[in-house]
Amino acid sequence: MAGTEPVQEQRAGAGEVLALDLGGTKIAGAVVREDGTITARSQAPTPANEGSAAIITAMAEVIQQLRSACASTPAGVGIGAAGVIDPATAKVVSATGTLAGWAGTDMKAELGSITGLEVRAVNDVHAHALGEARYGAGVGTSQVMLLAIGTGIGGAYLHDGQLVTGFHHVAGHMGHIDSSYASGLECSCGRTGHVEAIAAGPAIHRHYLRLGGDRQVHDTQAVAALAEAGNPKARKALRTGALAAGAAAGSLANVLDPQKIIIAGGMAGAGDMWWEALCEGFASSTIDLLRATELEPARLGTDAALLGAASLWWTQD
Repeated sequence: MAGTEPVQEQRAGAGEVLALDLGGTKIAGAVVREDGTITARSQAPTPANEGSAAIITAMAEVIQQLRSACASTPAGVGIGAAGVIDPATAKVVSATGTLAGWAGTDMKAELGSITGLEVRAVNDVHAHALGEARYGAGVGTSQVMLLAIGTGIGGAYLHDGQLVTGFHHVAGHMGHIDSSYASGLECSCGRTGHVEAIAAGPAIHRHYLRLGGDRQVHDTQAVAALAEAGNPKARKALRTGALAAGAAAGSLANVLDPQKIIIAGGMAGAGDMWWEALCEGFASSTIDLLRATELEPARLGTDAALLGAASLWWTQD
């Protein structure tokens, strides 16, 4: 398929899984061993505007590229995909318009018929959480919450190493809880007052502009740099977003009582000022028994979703 990057050289072994991370711009793939070793990679652009059939075809091409790197038949395919995914069937229950026609897609049946391999799948943020829990910041803990703060806000909760996905498979929409910091602000879901509307990366940039900030400052990364340099408008926008995210994490901790909270996403790299405000917001919201709960940055970067998707073959009940 045009645009597909070649598989890197590797030495493959037995018991491997072909893992995919399907996003709005690219399909990342890897051959993964149970110990977390990645032995090969491939990727292709996501034909996001071309419909479900085109996306499935692109995914199948990446799978076939990866399969050629395996010394024996892989155990199967593990996928972290955008949308609300039913992990029992690998069907897309619901999806935004980012991937045209993606809702209703049966990944298990459609990819299985092309590749001859069994397919397991979860939401991409859920896959990220599985990867961090099994191979990254969550190793050694049994009750883990991941909060991903980037373009949007999402997350996941694992109980005894197993994802809690909820009755409708939508558990983890952590950006869509009410926040006093976001009063009156419209959220991406169409409601108002959700924490994503003040604490996600683009929301922090919008807040900076509402405060009268320089419109030549085009993104949140630039706002964070200005904040670290002492710009008062940038500092207020960054600090408010972090306080809101921390308070949301504290509220969720009050409900879930995790052993550890992993902070992922682009904002986790926003600097000391952001982290200090995040922890301050967390302390302001949590009950006394939970204030010592550890907040730790994610460790695995984009590989977390690939490792988590592969681990679907090793973490089943």
